[in-house]
Amino acid sequence: MTKKAVVIGSGFAGLSSACFLAKQGYKVTILEKNDSPGGRARQFTSDGFVFDMGPSWYWMPDVFEHFFESFGKKVSDYYTLERLDPSYSVVWENETWEIAADYDKLKDFFETIEPGSGKQLDAFMAEAGYKYEVGIKELVYKPGRSLTEFADIRLLKGLMKMDVLKSMKTHVASFFKNPKLQELMEFPVLFLGALPEKIPALYSLMNYADIKLGTWYPQGGMFKIVEGMLSVAKELGVEVKLGHEVTGFDFVNDSIRKVKTIKGEFEADVVVSGADYNHTEQHLLPKEYRQYSASYWDKRIMAPSSLLYYVGISTTINNIGHHTLFFDTDFKKHGGEIYTNPKWPDNPLFYASCPSVTDKSVAPEGSENLFFLIPTAAGLTGDTEELRQHYFDMILERFENHIGQKIKDSIVFYRSYSVANFQEDYHAFKGNAYGLANTLTQTANLKPSMKSPKLKNLYYTGQLTVPGPGVPPSLISGEVVAGEIVKDFKKL
Repeated sequence: MTKKAVVIGSGFAGLSSACFLAKQGYKVTILEKNDSPGGRARQFTSDGFVFDMGPSWYWMPDVFEHFFESFGKKVSDYYTLERLDPSYSVVWENETWEIAADYDKLKDFFETIEPGSGKQLDAFMAEAGYKYEVGIKELVYKPGRSLTEFADIRLLKGLMKMDVLKSMKTHVASFFKNPKLQELMEFPVLFLGALPEKIPALYSLMNYADIKLGTWYPQGGMFKIVEGMLSVAKELGVEVKLGHEVTGFDFVNDSIRKVKTIKGEFEADVVVSGADYNHTEQHLLPKEYRQYSASYWDKRIMAPSSLLYYVGISTTINNIGHHTLFFDTDFKKHGGEIYTNPKWPDNPLFYASCPSVTDKSVAPEGSENLFFLIPTAAGLTGDTEELRQHYFDMILERFENHIGQKIKDSIVFYRSYSVANFQEDYHAFKGNAYGLANTLTQTANLKPSMKSPKLKNLYYTGQLTVPGPGVPPSLISGEVVAGEIVKDFKKL
């Protein structure tokens, strides 16, 4: 008899797990709380503007290729990729750096900042490339259920070179002395949810993803990835139920037998929660089936939340690229306001994306599509419209000063999104945007378990379990959990 799998959530991890389970013969149903698929990667349109709601960086293209190739498909079957050049720009207080896609040009630029740093970049990237090769293929695809997973000769030898016990900050400082170069090389690990002094230097593999593999953009927006995955899922017979928020479960012999939603119940032989791990465990499960306590969760180091703005303007901008990082204020101070002494920041760094400079389809003719992001601490209170407007006015002024153009009076669409929205739309623990930070004590087996020890058929996937935050790790998480389910149920 065909086994029934219920996947909670249609984000990247949920879609990935659904596809891999369906490939193995499971009859899969996805239950999605919201009225549109994609989780944090949903998309909305208004007045001719097309906004990706969450992820906007396309890194590690090999992970996406691997996903689609697993089903006999190619990325190009679903969307067209363009490599961005420059990859992105960094705005400092008195200058702007354009980070060239061409590696030799980037090395030459490093030399103008710090003599000898081009050769240092070669050495740094050689190590980062090794970490990427071993880390992605041998470490990231581990389910984190047993230490025996690491009893592999290549991996054990590799761990000696992986800098697991050294911080990213210390690692970068051993290669580069210029403070701006250091901050530039530390930037990619911010996607992992912690300050560079708390992230293992293993994750310099992210610099390899950034500099060597490049920054890409799928024409039509990041939602094209979701559409491609949905197409694969439906070809495999996966059924997607939108507007089906899960409210609880029925249990028989320490197994989930039915998943209850606001629109009915669904029988299940196996359940994969791609919803917020904390919400599933602490709010959907009775106490006797919980693995972790409330105090355990409160002690977790969360990746940041975000204050987001989706803005449409009725004019064009000449002096802006696709991705721009505004590092024109105190990096250390803002970092402290996120992690050390959580509070709404005084003068935050921020990120601006203008996809319409690359893709004219996301804005009406003669207009621009803008997306702004301010990283904030998770768990903050006082998320009001007045506060959001205060920060928007602050960063818009800095943005206008950078582009040398006033755009405030040209705004024809504005929408903000922050802590309260993450909690309402995704039940996000403490309103986090990126999941659990990849600190040393929250890496691999030290993350919340992918498999419930108290329920025989409950598994977890996504940003609060292995391998961690980000779009490529979410795709990997879905594949890994599906593999574990297939192995476990073969034993029964």
